[in-house]
Amino acid sequence: MRRVLVYRNELLPMSETFIAAQAGAMRRYDPWFAGLGRVANGIALNRARVTVATENGSLRDRLLRRLYLTSGYAPRFHRELRTVEPTLIHAHFAVDGCVALRLQKKLRAPLIVTLHGYDVTSSDESLRATPSGTAYLAHRRELWDRTRLFICVSEHIRRQALPLGFPEHKLWVHRIGIDLHVCEGALLRDRMATVLFVGRLVEKKGCIHLIRAMAQVRAKLPTAQLVIIGDGPSRASLEREARERSPNTVFLGSQPAAVVRTWMQRARMLVAPSVVAKNGDSEGLPTVLCEAQAMRLPIVAFRGPGVSEAVIDGETALLVDPLDDEGLSAAVIRLLGDRRLQGRLGAAGRLHAEKYFDLQRQTALLEDKYDEVLSGK
Repeated sequence: MRRVLVYRNELLPMSETFIAAQAGAMRRYDPWFAGLGRVANGIALNRARVTVATENGSLRDRLLRRLYLTSGYAPRFHRELRTVEPTLIHAHFAVDGCVALRLQKKLRAPLIVTLHGYDVTSSDESLRATPSGTAYLAHRRELWDRTRLFICVSEHIRRQALPLGFPEHKLWVHRIGIDLHVCEGALLRDRMATVLFVGRLVEKKGCIHLIRAMAQVRAKLPTAQLVIIGDGPSRASLEREARERSPNTVFLGSQPAAVVRTWMQRARMLVAPSVVAKNGDSEGLPTVLCEAQAMRLPIVAFRGPGVSEAVIDGETALLVDPLDDEGLSAAVIRLLGDRRLQGRLGAAGRLHAEKYFDLQRQTALLEDKYDEVLSGK
């Protein structure tokens, strides 16, 4: 069986279950993982199949990572990866893809890069604020030349990549997919009056708008509760906002996929008020929306890039104009009070997920594309 080296600079944030799920669904390729380091309390991976350049977050290891970004010097890392003998390297995010170029040279294996969102929607100025982003900007043209295929998780991402200079003939739109077998929801009559948010606590996820909307929701429906799963740099400010506007809000932090699914089975709806951040960062294809639909969980969201490709307005979700907090609260109130609408959206969502987001089918298509790249087609 051919081996594919799945590359991510940091292995592997809890919010990136979609990367681990895709690797786990492969049937004709044997996935191994590589990165600059491990994420503390991240997704559990088979350690025997993981190779990292550094083992912890010590000052020495941070300096070694910076050295690798600038010079590609990590002889032990490269020696260990040669023993894996991958036939293909698949990097996630363009920023990580530029780091993987060094592996591509050493291992002489074709490189594929998946474009997910921030890597092609954020401004160059914001990317330049991090060492990995700076390295990416310095080697972006080389990435365009040496990468065999760029996988775009949505048509929106393809459209964003084109004006940057990504070669059009190398862009392929392909959704990752979700595991339909583990995404089975409870009957709606068993669900609590819980409004659920799942995502990183960063500007583009728009959680601040949901907290503000929930103040209006609870004024009419005092038993409604907001549960927020996720972590990030905005958490402290969001908690302050919640204390002032919606004190019944519960912050659970990052949680494993199984815990997220449990809350999806309990909740009455998922709300995804995603926006375009000030630096341009926007959604690619929010996996959480695909999972919610598979769980028969109704959705309320801001319409916009990525989101509108994941759901169908009025059929699997209620979409509201971006930044419209009053419209968001009205949609939440409407859905909380209408069990028939909940059932209709939930049932249609499951069918939509089965048709477009089946992990097994989507991964089989990916492996077919791997075959094409290796055959030189």
